[in-house]
Amino acid sequence: MRQKPIIEFINYSFQYYSQAEPTLHDINLKINPGEKILIVGPSGSGKSTLGYCINGLIPFSYKGKIKGSLKVQDLITEDQNIFILSKIIGTVLQDSDGQFVGLTVGEDIAFAMENDNVKIDEMNERVRKVSAKVDMEKLLNSSPFELSGGQKQKTSLAGVMVDDVDILLFDEPLANLDPATGKATIEIIDDIHKQTGKTIIIIEHRLEDVLYCDIDRVIVMEEGRIVADMCPDELVSSSILVQDGIREPLYVTALKYAGISVSKDMKPGYLSSLDVNTVSQPLKEWYQSIKKPEEESEEKQSILRMDNVSFSYDGKHQILDNVSFKVDKGEMIAIVGKNGAGKSTIAKVLCGFEIQDSGDIYYQGQNVIDKSIKERAEIIGLVMQNPNQMISKTLVFDEVALGLRLRNVDEEEIRERVKKILEICGLAPFIEWPISALSFGQKKRVTIASILILDPKIIILDEPTAGQDYRHYTEIMKFLEEINKLGVTIIMITHDMHLMQEYTPRAVVLAEGKVIADTHASVVLTDHEIIKRANLKETSLYNLAQRVGISDKTDFVQSFINFEKGVRVSSED
Repeated sequence: MRQKPIIEFINYSFQYYSQAEPTLHDINLKINPGEKILIVGPSGSGKSTLGYCINGLIPFSYKGKIKGSLKVQDLITEDQNIFILSKIIGTVLQDSDGQFVGLTVGEDIAFAMENDNVKIDEMNERVRKVSAKVDMEKLLNSSPFELSGGQKQKTSLAGVMVDDVDILLFDEPLANLDPATGKATIEIIDDIHKQTGKTIIIIEHRLEDVLYCDIDRVIVMEEGRIVADMCPDELVSSSILVQDGIREPLYVTALKYAGISVSKDMKPGYLSSLDVNTVSQPLKEWYQSIKKPEEESEEKQSILRMDNVSFSYDGKHQILDNVSFKVDKGEMIAIVGKNGAGKSTIAKVLCGFEIQDSGDIYYQGQNVIDKSIKERAEIIGLVMQNPNQMISKTLVFDEVALGLRLRNVDEEEIRERVKKILEICGLAPFIEWPISALSFGQKKRVTIASILILDPKIIILDEPTAGQDYRHYTEIMKFLEEINKLGVTIIMITHDMHLMQEYTPRAVVLAEGKVIADTHASVVLTDHEIIKRANLKETSLYNLAQRVGISDKTDFVQSFINFEKGVRVSSED
């Protein structure tokens, strides 16, 4: 007997009332009960809008014109209401702040059960179990708005997991999570799928991270249309990912660099299933052929230095514990570590938003303890993790122009500089748009543009790639590389191990408020002790080297980094 789909789009199109053109075009898609589906695509491709259609936010919260039909469990969604659909579909939103309703983490997780009049004892037990699964059981009495980005995401995840719905929809669940927690999240989602047989839909930029566990089908979207519906083996061996500006798994990139023609028969969708017998020899030959760059002998001048800096928000728990490191002029470094390790607090202390309890901070050899926030802002620009905390204007142009207007720059010059920076950040078509009409990732690029336009000496970016598709991520990083070459110092606080590997030769690693490593990215990504203490995870290149029998895995990863940098430089030339 043929299985009836649990979700079915039939010639479905949707156009927001605020938009001149449809966001979704002629979608025909069937998802069967118990399937685990991944939806990928660049920003603006319509993947989040597709999710809004499934969970009922369209048409009940986001209004627009619908053509065709969408059925969920044989119900025409247009004929239902958001309450009925919420009992069928649970959603973890990309922007966690928009999902909180409780005053504490525990209350927020319990919210759905409170609405269903679940008994207190059962409610407490279910909250305890689900919070332990996502490592939040010690923060049940904390306010959701006091949490780090990753902790907020885990709270939202627990709030959905606690309710017994048939379909679980995850909208970029990895966006704010450290690598190990992201890996654990994918494992949790996989466990839910295996144990309950629920239908799982994941919308995510980080393809490789999601493919850590089995996926039935990957739906690729581009400009509001489905351009591929394939199993992982078919997808990664095709040209679709590269054509649509989606980052392919790093181990697949390494195989291609080695001149290997990646085919479906190799089972390349997952590194664990890859047929290494066919790739081992050419991969080893490629690795041995890569020339090592000469070590730089020139001593650089320090521009920023933290000496034994300690800080606590409440006087009891040390967030920063004797942190010391220096940043050279013109350097690009990464600060990495688990959620809550103190990475974002370092940025706040450097900018003067918080004052350290002890220790010193030096800019070009001078102590900055007496410099105000305004004075520090002239030399250090901060792009915060959550764009909603930075945006204060209604229109994109006005937001990006704000800093220049406060500095009394001529309006004609402002317009030229805003246009230029929006082109660089991939936002030129949205110059006159209201910010409220943008996606989370697009809002993120607006905040980056508003800081870059001020030409600071040091830029601190807190999770610059969160919510960014590979194409815009690459455009922004290319621009950051260009201004870095002009001498601008860049500090990136990130969970994105790909970013650290590709763009920052050096990484400062934090764990429990302490600096536990200050070394090459390739060392960080292959050192088991550092990875464990900082909640990171090994790069797939390490695992690839292990599977094909390359003994010096750190050198293999560094060789890949060197080779890729050469490819990047050649493509720019």
